[in-house]
Amino acid sequence: MNWVQVLFNSCVTGSLYLISAVALTLVYGLCRFPNFAHAEFMAFGAYMGYFVAEQLGLGFPFSFIVAFLASGALGVLSYKGVFQPLAKRGATIIHQMIASIALGFIVRHSIGEIWGWAPLSFRVVWTSFDVGMMRVTGIWLWLILAALATGVIMHLMLVKTKIGKAMRATSSNPELALSSGINIDRVALTTWFIGAALAGVAGLFRAAGTRLSPLLGWDILLPTFAVTILGGIGSFYGAIAAAFIIGLVENV
Repeated sequence: MNWVQVLFNSCVTGSLYLISAVALTLVYGLCRFPNFAHAEFMAFGAYMGYFVAEQLGLGFPFSFIVAFLASGALGVLSYKGVFQPLAKRGATIIHQMIASIALGFIVRHSIGEIWGWAPLSFRVVWTSFDVGMMRVTGIWLWLILAALATGVIMHLMLVKTKIGKAMRATSSNPELALSSGINIDRVALTTWFIGAALAGVAGLFRAAGTRLSPLLGWDILLPTFAVTILGGIGSFYGAIAAAFIIGLVENV
């Protein structure tokens, strides 16, 4: 067995799960329910990236910006249109979870109606090259860099910025955060935007290395939940460590 290649592939897999799991963990930490629509946020980002890169012909790099912003906007709309009203009506975790499944169904079938159910592929050809005993593909290097950037930026945001500290306080104790003058609604909107936006980026990376389909997000959702649980539900730093553990287990 080529352990160098195994370790590199594990880093690639772990990087994908890291971005997806950080996104899921942020939302869970605030709302305390498993968001099954996370899979469709990933698929939506991938298809928006495909629309920009292939149908508009604007190139693959620009598609990441659009996937990030479009999925983030979908997350905000989901919170304002579905989950916030349910929370105000006293919905339980089960109600919120079922609502996320229903939302995912709507988004998934909307994607299928717009782009069709047949698999699609990006036309871009990724450069592959050998580094010692490793076979490296360009897109996977970008994925590892994106995961590293995600971890660093999110750490700095949560530790150094006012909104990041507000997110941590709200996740830890919403009632105390509210009594301290923290704008809970603003924190929730920011959390949902970032969570859905990162999910969209994860979905686009997945699609770039394989193919697109409306069910694309479900290929990543189960491992993402595994990472979230292994790392400690709601734990940002635990999710980072668990992502690479799961990535290694999958590739050994």
